Amino acid sequence: MLHTLDAPAVRSWCQLALRALGQAREEIDALNVYPVPDGDTGTNLYLTVESAAAEVESRFADPGPGPAPGLAETARAMARGALVGARGNSGVILAQWLRGAAEKLADGGGAEQLRAALQRASDAAYQAVAEPVEGTLLTVARTAAREAGRAGDGLGQVAEAAYRAAREALRHTPEQLAVLAENGVVDAGGRGLVAVLGALADAVAGHQPMGPVALREDVRPAGGCELHVRPPGPGHPAFEVIYLLDAPDEALPALRTRLGALGDSLVVGGGDGLWNVHVHVDDAGAAVEAGVEAGRPHQIRITHFAEAAARSGAAADRGEPERPVRAVLSVVSGEGLAELCEQAGAVVLHAEPGRPPASAELTAAVRRAAAREVVLLLNDPELRAAAGAAADQLREEGVRIAVLPTRSPVQGLAALAVHEAGRRFDEDVVAMTSAAGATRYAELAVAEGESWTMAGVCQAGDVLGLIDGDVAVIGAGLAEVGGSVLDRMLGGGGELVTLILGEGAPEGLAEGLVAHARHSRPEVDAVVFHGGQESAPLLIGVE
Repeated sequence: MLHTLDAPAVRSWCQLALRALGQAREEIDALNVYPVPDGDTGTNLYLTVESAAAEVESRFADPGPGPAPGLAETARAMARGALVGARGNSGVILAQWLRGAAEKLADGGGAEQLRAALQRASDAAYQAVAEPVEGTLLTVARTAAREAGRAGDGLGQVAEAAYRAAREALRHTPEQLAVLAENGVVDAGGRGLVAVLGALADAVAGHQPMGPVALREDVRPAGGCELHVRPPGPGHPAFEVIYLLDAPDEALPALRTRLGALGDSLVVGGGDGLWNVHVHVDDAGAAVEAGVEAGRPHQIRITHFAEAAARSGAAADRGEPERPVRAVLSVVSGEGLAELCEQAGAVVLHAEPGRPPASAELTAAVRRAAAREVVLLLNDPELRAAAGAAADQLREEGVRIAVLPTRSPVQGLAALAVHEAGRRFDEDVVAMTSAAGATRYAELAVAEGESWTMAGVCQAGDVLGLIDGDVAVIGAGLAEVGGSVLDRMLGGGGELVTLILGEGAPEGLAEGLVAHARHSRPEVDAVVFHGGQESAPLLIGVE
């Protein structure tokens, strides 16, 4: 348990919040009935926090010649990243909430400073909204701040009190906002803030963003009824307009007045000359012109609600050809693996070691593929949330996309082996999914320090054998552990063993493991590839 929030804890908070929002993204999208039932609040919050986390990571990845980033700098980076990447109504409000928190965390990371940060965050969120509505993220933020102010003296007590109060406030949002009660849901933005505060409590408790992070207790409305999501009514503005604005503080009152007269759901967050503007209007051009009068708008995004809602499935309605251009995009690390995937007909997105691609990179890679149908092979369980957010954006652009959550490159190669572009899209996806699912995967890794695992306690330098993502064997050498892993995997059956050597794998490792497998199972075939991945000296697949 931390006694003081520091820069590494804020970094962990961002990563844990991103993980939690990624796991809850589809659930939050389904809750989205206010202010517009367009089913994207979870995705918008995820993209907002993804941008915040990326900005923080950039400080740690390249700190420069000076000292490591401190709490104030890291908190400001978090807030700026969220502001620049904020999406949608809830995303801009969350960005302003984070900005308010960062202002007070600049004073220190103790319990009293965290109390003040949560109160300032709530105040900033309310100030960003032209017409605050209760039963939303704002109510959840205010309740969390109030209860944090009444908590005990410890940092953990403050963070946990805020989280628990937010969760309880969320349950009662249908009692405050009629549209939530009518649809039997809690507020989507508030649900996202609960995830962010849960991540804060976890970061203060010392949890690290390693492996899957379980969502905290499920949240449901106090009553609960069946969900009936309705499209925006005829009286609702037609467009969502959002842009970044370079403008002096004194230009903001007139801008708020002008935009408030044009539409609703107005949120303006930011400060120090950079603002994120969000509004729903019928005249999108006038909303942008208001920004031009105030300063310099950029990164302008205009969404027509009716077109966005109708875009999904539009290609099928137009009766397009049964066999449109299709691409398979495979995310891999290592030149050898990339070459293998390309030879199998895939477009490759190279993942840098230790830095999985963000949703924007996945989206850009699919766009570069220039195909109307795309099968996305992740080859890493950590990419599921980013891929889900990217896929939602691409579907709005008319791309038919299937995300195959392959957890290892060996599963991706198995899927590619059965890919046939001439098949119908659904049939191809089913065949590739079946092939990947029938491939058990393992990897060898070297422990960096002492840790508890499912196979016992490991020490720095121990070789770990992970089967299907869990540590199953601990030993002293790659050959020894690799042989034990193969024995366990082949004990459940298998006809083909695939070994992919990583960068720095010792000579003779693969040959020795092939001989070991054939000694006990002569009928087993084996193939060896040089993948060149830095993440693991050896990847193993058994089909």
